[in-house]
Amino acid sequence: MEDTRVIEYLKRVTADLHRARARLLELESGRQEPIAIVSAACRFPGGIDSPENLWRAVVEERDLISAMPADRGWDIDELYDPDPDSVGRMYVKEGGFLQDAGGFDAGLFGIPPREALSMDPQQRLLLEVTWETFERAGLDPHGLGGSRTGVFIGVLSHDHGTRLTPAPEGFEGMIGAGSAGSIASGRLAYVYGLEGPALTIDTACSSSLVSLHLAMQSLRNGECDLAVAGGTTVMSTVESFIEFSRQRGLAPDARIKAFDDAADGSSWSEGVGTLLVERLSDARRHGHPRPGRRPRLRHQPGRRLQRPHRTQRPLPSPPHPAGVGERAPDRGRRGHRRGTRHRNPPGRPHRGPGAPRHLRPTTPGGTPVVARLGEDQHRSHAGRRRHGGHHQDDLGHARGRPPRSLNLSEPTTQVDWSEGNIRLLDKAHPWPDTDRPRRAGVSSFGISGTNAHVILEQPDSPAVDEESQPPTGELPLVVSAGSAAALAAYGKRLADHLDAEPGLHLTDIAHALATTRALLPHRAVVVADDREGAISGLRALAEGRPAAHVITSTGPVSPARRGPVFVFPGQGSQWAGMAHGLYASSPVFREALDACAAALDPLTGWPLIDTLTGQDETWLERVDMVQPALFAMMTSLARLWMSYGVQPAAVIGHSQGEIAAAHIAGVLSLADAARIVTVRSTAMRHLSGHGGMATVSASADWVTEHAGDQITIAAHNSPPPRSSAAHPKRWINSQVSGAVGRTRTTSQRRLRLPLPQVDAHHDDITTALATLRPQSAVIPMVSTVTGDPVQGPELDADYWYFNLRRPVRFHQALSHLTGAGHHTTIEASPHPVLTPAIEETAEATGLALNALHTLRRNAPAHFTTALAHAHTTGTTPTWPTAGRTVPPPDLPLPTSPLLAGVEARLRGAQAAVRPPPRTRPCTTPSRSSGYGWPDSRVRRWPTKCWILCVPMPRSRSDTTPWSRSSWTGRSRNWASSR
Repeated sequence: MEDTRVIEYLKRVTADLHRARARLLELESGRQEPIAIVSAACRFPGGIDSPENLWRAVVEERDLISAMPADRGWDIDELYDPDPDSVGRMYVKEGGFLQDAGGFDAGLFGIPPREALSMDPQQRLLLEVTWETFERAGLDPHGLGGSRTGVFIGVLSHDHGTRLTPAPEGFEGMIGAGSAGSIASGRLAYVYGLEGPALTIDTACSSSLVSLHLAMQSLRNGECDLAVAGGTTVMSTVESFIEFSRQRGLAPDARIKAFDDAADGSSWSEGVGTLLVERLSDARRHGHPRPGRRPRLRHQPGRRLQRPHRTQRPLPSPPHPAGVGERAPDRGRRGHRRGTRHRNPPGRPHRGPGAPRHLRPTTPGGTPVVARLGEDQHRSHAGRRRHGGHHQDDLGHARGRPPRSLNLSEPTTQVDWSEGNIRLLDKAHPWPDTDRPRRAGVSSFGISGTNAHVILEQPDSPAVDEESQPPTGELPLVVSAGSAAALAAYGKRLADHLDAEPGLHLTDIAHALATTRALLPHRAVVVADDREGAISGLRALAEGRPAAHVITSTGPVSPARRGPVFVFPGQGSQWAGMAHGLYASSPVFREALDACAAALDPLTGWPLIDTLTGQDETWLERVDMVQPALFAMMTSLARLWMSYGVQPAAVIGHSQGEIAAAHIAGVLSLADAARIVTVRSTAMRHLSGHGGMATVSASADWVTEHAGDQITIAAHNSPPPRSSAAHPKRWINSQVSGAVGRTRTTSQRRLRLPLPQVDAHHDDITTALATLRPQSAVIPMVSTVTGDPVQGPELDADYWYFNLRRPVRFHQALSHLTGAGHHTTIEASPHPVLTPAIEETAEATGLALNALHTLRRNAPAHFTTALAHAHTTGTTPTWPTAGRTVPPPDLPLPTSPLLAGVEARLRGAQAAVRPPPRTRPCTTPSRSSGYGWPDSRVRRWPTKCWILCVPMPRSRSDTTPWSRSSWTGRSRNWASSR
């Protein structure tokens, strides 16, 4: 017995150990899981507005340094002095600048123009670039509200507030939030509704990489599911130029000559870069198009940063980051150097036996690695500095070509390049393909002493998507923008993109536009079945030309306050072959029509499907065939609308259309509805030839007064006109006489005048429908018999007799619905019969009522066009996606243009602001300058790399941050080096 208890105890202990080990492995793997960079976007000097343009600038080795901008109130001629000893002056006149920081589409983000004026341009840039980052990831920026998305932003420049001190009149209370660096991350989180951590980081030049490090830590710790990481710099004043000129830290020609023997200083630059990062497992599960990356190291060198000669001591060897082992070589490393002549500066790569193995760049066979070292002149001195290098290395992975360092003539003699196996990348080299992924390092050294390092790894090639097929039918290209100008610009951008990318399938483009873009107020839909039709439609949209397959909104669209009303007319919309196209192309419509046929065929004795899909017109003269056929057609069209996410908020039926309305509302089963329409149409056939109908544009009282007892009012379709005929009785009699004997009614615009002969059929109708079991309405229904809402159970046999006998109060029922806040009607019929009456009601009452229809007589069944009209008027459908669930990987789709919609107002308001008194000439820019966003011309982000992030341990002595005295000491070193 004792042995048994011991064995049971050992089993429990063993099971606990297995669980503990599994949990330990789970936690360890979580801490080392690769982080995927899902997408990226940027703005850099030289008109660079996308990672692709950045790569082109690097490959072309373009000089991105330019003259200081003229729109910021800087008096460059007054401030410039070639003598570095001049106090309050600067000895450079160039740098890396965003040439046009003006213009900001504040309305797109719900920011009033005055508040936008008080905002730091860095906050505006971050809003725009983050929007592009989301779209490049295939995410709707408006759809991230409430998500556990973190924001980690590096910001170094904090001088915008000095431009507006004291606050100008009308701007009080806005300057603090508009200029505070801490608000940069919070504003992003607020505008997009992100509910993850939000941090603004300032560790000087390493701010952006530290923000990336913290974002990845937050992802691994489960604090957020997605994270935006990046950095930004826009210099509102010239103080940094003046300060570093005094310290002789700037290159006189504004060109950095990193690791060159002629290095003579740094150069300041602007820009913004953001990354969207996610755990690799989540990225693969969500189908995000760019899986795979690993990350990085961080350390604080302590006092070694004050004494450059001591940096020969290598960094402490960290744990292997995210599974990068000792034997895994790096292909290259990007060092950060400020372009000075210090011996062994902090940006020098660590080499030799003492260096951490994962930071020893080698290639298979021991040949020297080509290493991209040095600071390119177009990257900023601020927190987003390394994002430029990060983008470049990512693109280098994809293209197999690491770019060379610029401004490099002779390697510096301050470094012994014979030691180790590393050399400068003085010319472009192909990146060799091996059996291992490419890796590259990016380093950033902050003047704060906080340094950061990133390891980028190439992932496996994405699987080829076998689903992509050329389009086989109509496809909607759904486009929206914040303004009419932006909508036209997006049309041109998409047309140019389709021209430039002939290999893209139109199906993929249509799916991505419908599912990955924010729905903005100005909308258009191009309906096309081939590439040529799509391009021509987009060109017409861009040029403002009308085209039959281009449906646009007439102005900004507001989402409907209440859902649409489905309207089911009586007779008059029928035509031969009206179900042919949809029955062949739409499975939903075909299934609904087949169900109607199963219910109607046994009652009518003729085949519904053959009748509706054939071209025989003889049945159009038989009312007992027309009404069941229209019931089936209207019911199936309503089901088709509902299958695309357009759910009715209410239903209304005209005459026999009430049967379809009651069925869709849930009051009648399909079997009961089929029985009612069969009994009703049979009674109508017996009445054929005993009367007629005519349309009169007059009020009901006027008709009753002048027509006599032999004529009764059949329907009130729309408001009465202001005038009536000159000879009323003669006119009415002629209309009625012309209508007598007709068995097919015409379109009814105002009032119909029948000769009643239905009383004799009361008992037949009520007896045939005695077993009806109407249910409570699931969808609200307004009766056109009473003009009021119905609950459902009252729609018994007597109700359907009165539906045939009493006047149709369509106008009264419609007025009830519009008064309740419904502003969109959809006529679910094969031809618009009641749409004119609805439009007349809207015109008479002054309501903004959208009267939509579904099909047209003897026209192709283009249901996509009907969806497009609904979309551009505020009723957004769930667009057809050709069976796709996610966009294909790396789909190159342009992002939405963010135009300067309020640029003129911003500039005009800023011009009215008085500049403050200056203590010295022009060191504080004038407030009359315009700040805002550059134009957005964006491309795709095709790079696929990994990033690894691991904190670097410090020794106990490395705890002293930089002080002002240490900075001064470095200034003297710079001065002596000159």
